[in-house]
Amino acid sequence: MRALLTGHGELPLPAFLPDATRGVLRMVGAEDARECGIGALMVNALHLSSHPGSSVVGKLGGIHRFMGWEGPVASDSGGFQVLSLITQSASLGSLSDRGFTYRLAAGQPRKTLTPEKCIRLQLRLGSDLLFCLDQCTHPNDSAQRQRESVERTVRWARECKAAFERASEREPTRPLLFAVVQGGNDAALRQECAERLVELGFDGYGYGGWPIDKGGQLVEMVEQVARLLPADAPKHALGIGKPEHIGKCVEWGYDLFDCTLPTRDARHGRLYVFDGPPETLGLSGAFYHHHYAEDEKHTRDGRPVDETCACLCCRQYSRGYLRHLFAIHEPLAGRLATIHNLTFYARLMERLQVDGP
Repeated sequence: MRALLTGHGELPLPAFLPDATRGVLRMVGAEDARECGIGALMVNALHLSSHPGSSVVGKLGGIHRFMGWEGPVASDSGGFQVLSLITQSASLGSLSDRGFTYRLAAGQPRKTLTPEKCIRLQLRLGSDLLFCLDQCTHPNDSAQRQRESVERTVRWARECKAAFERASEREPTRPLLFAVVQGGNDAALRQECAERLVELGFDGYGYGGWPIDKGGQLVEMVEQVARLLPADAPKHALGIGKPEHIGKCVEWGYDLFDCTLPTRDARHGRLYVFDGPPETLGLSGAFYHHHYAEDEKHTRDGRPVDETCACLCCRQYSRGYLRHLFAIHEPLAGRLATIHNLTFYARLMERLQVDGP
């Protein structure tokens, strides 16, 4: 079994990292995530730098002690979020070769996010896996925009690595640094970006950009990027989180995944259920279905959501009780559903770690 060695232990691969964007998994605590079988979390450096501030997190012992989480933590640079703000309104920020200038809301003071600052923020948090600043694009962006994205992404990756090497010399345990491959749906640009980043040399690489087409399917470029990167390099499929997509990406060579899907779906009463014991299922086709907790048909159903699952929700409560909790808007409903979905994803990754897709 492959594993990623980090400053907070070995992480078996492949692994799914739930998004604890602001230093918290919505509806559950760190102890719940551990109980579910989750091995690592993903936070967002930009959001944490806004509140409570990276210096506050550092003063309180770093991101692990801050969250009460003992396992590995990866941190996203925040570049995607800043670019989204700028796309929404030019008044919220601008983009240049130096980085981003932005404000999170109208009336707030302007801030900057440069490659060096991006690394400094993540090191201050104490993350185990850091991401270089990159410029994400939309598939519909012009060819010139895609070219600019690749040039800036490579330039910023070089600056991030230089800042990382200077600063990480003072770190008791050296974190890992990943770079992100951009280029939109242009195969030549993707290849150029990947080759230039590999030449710079990083601990791992991420797929950047929009991985899903209008029909909800993985774009062909996700597979092509995996082929462009060294076979032994850890690969992170950023933002990819549908169970069937994870299985396909593992086939292509990806090791790490993060997404808000399981926790967001849980809060809306959409739970994931295997079609049988995971060890008996093939994961390349249909192998699960959704349980809609709020459906009236569950009112008198005394069965657990998933009879093959040993999570708190399935071990102790019925479908009828869970529907009741959602119907009366009881916060426990979201907590139990989140625990179940995180356990589903942990079981999925365990199955992939042992047998592959």
